[in-house]
Amino acid sequence: GPSLTNALIAMVLVWWPEYARLMRGQVLSVRNNEYVTAAIVVGVPSSRILFKHILPNTFGPILVKASMDAGSAILNIAALSFIGLGAVPPTPEWGAMVSLGRYRFYSWWLTTFPGLAILTVVLGYNFFGDGVRERFDPKLRKQG
Repeated sequence: GPSLTNALIAMVLVWWPEYARLMRGQVLSVRNNEYVTAAIVVGVPSSRILFKHILPNTFGPILVKASMDAGSAILNIAALSFIGLGAVPPTPEWGAMVSLGRYRFYSWWLTTFPGLAILTVVLGYNFFGDGVRERFDPKLRKQG
């Protein structure tokens, strides 16, 4: 049935393979670095190699993807609530507020301010994600 919990579960079920694939690719990439090979040759236990060398170097792209997907998640939840599949009416949710205001044309503020809130938060998350990407991507760092 329509609820915020069911909408979140549906989004997690759809998005987790993207994160799993990205993490797998990062682990396969980092595991071929020389410091991992040196740790294996020295005899460091594999669990220590995983937690001290591989995982810390894979979190950058995951964090960038998560910060970029936060805006998409807000838009998806708002869209599901707008069409009646998200939050039920007593729950305050921006998509439900926009949906409520579409029947009252002369009460323009009922749709305008929740829509502006969605716009502002999604733009904020996208700018934050772009900043995180610039921080973690060595190709984008400024030389000097």
